[in-house]
Amino acid sequence: MKKWITASISSLVVIGLAACGGASEEQVESEGVSPEPAIEEEAKVAEIDIMLDWYPNAVHSYLYVAQENGYFEEEGVKVNIQFPANPTDPINLAAAGQITLGISYQPDVVTARANQDVPIKSVGAIVRSPLNHVIFLEESEIQSPKDLEGKTVGYPGIPVNEALIKTIVENDGGDADEVQMMDVGFELGSSIISERVDAVSGAYINHEVPVLNYEGHKTRYFNPVDYGVPSFYELVVVTSDQTWEAQEEEIRAFWRAATKGYEYMKENPEEALNILLTNQDEANFPLIEEVEQESLEILLPKMESDTGFGSQEGDSWQDTIDWMLEFELIEEAPSISDVFVNIVE
Repeated sequence: MKKWITASISSLVVIGLAACGGASEEQVESEGVSPEPAIEEEAKVAEIDIMLDWYPNAVHSYLYVAQENGYFEEEGVKVNIQFPANPTDPINLAAAGQITLGISYQPDVVTARANQDVPIKSVGAIVRSPLNHVIFLEESEIQSPKDLEGKTVGYPGIPVNEALIKTIVENDGGDADEVQMMDVGFELGSSIISERVDAVSGAYINHEVPVLNYEGHKTRYFNPVDYGVPSFYELVVVTSDQTWEAQEEEIRAFWRAATKGYEYMKENPEEALNILLTNQDEANFPLIEEVEQESLEILLPKMESDTGFGSQEGDSWQDTIDWMLEFELIEEAPSISDVFVNIVE
């Protein structure tokens, strides 16, 4: 969505004077009075609506830093940060053009493009490897994915977690059919503590792990990338094909400012966290400082890229697509050129 603010009234002044029988420009000059200088055109301001994947937390600190420090303003963009009512809102609303950008997940972008032909694409990678790990209590007898045989694994009902468990168990020499999957919704942490399940998939090492640790529950976990799951981008910024075509320049300006926010966050994590805490949705999702501090420590290495914040690689998309095809999460492979653009030049 663009909102252009312009002002140029010099022509209206001349027309108004002529219509009212006022002095002409020549008459004014002949009387020794210089004409009024034209009012300079104000800078064009692009309005960007971005919807978070969840409530404000450590992973969004760079956005609030960019806003607080005036980086968006420097790039000529006004940014409105919104929260989703449903997990699918960032993709669906971006695809419909109701928001400019949304924060979502690489596998979800592939699914939307491949299965529903949603005209959505990723413009930047925020977290460059999975945060979704298989988590269990520290005292558990589980030592490797093969040990999940005969165990119950809770998950939030999202099919990608079934494929993830199958992949890591089989790559560790186990039989995935011997693992009982239980849909526990988003009660992942409490399901472990209550021993309703032996482990969970779909839990994030930058959220559930710090929260459980804060509550006095030590955990261990498996990184799925170590057992055959592709190192997919956990969080990406998406927009629609049409919005990208119409607003590429403004989105690039947004990303330049967001990158400044990221660089500040990386160099000044405590200050960045303080900025986040002042912008938290305290009424609905109050943050715990110790949890967000641990979360940011986990996130920063996963957001780092030698090729620039937000850069994306075709190999990551192709590996993820191939894996999703193998486990029938998608019906056909979308074109790589359709699912992402590399915003980092």
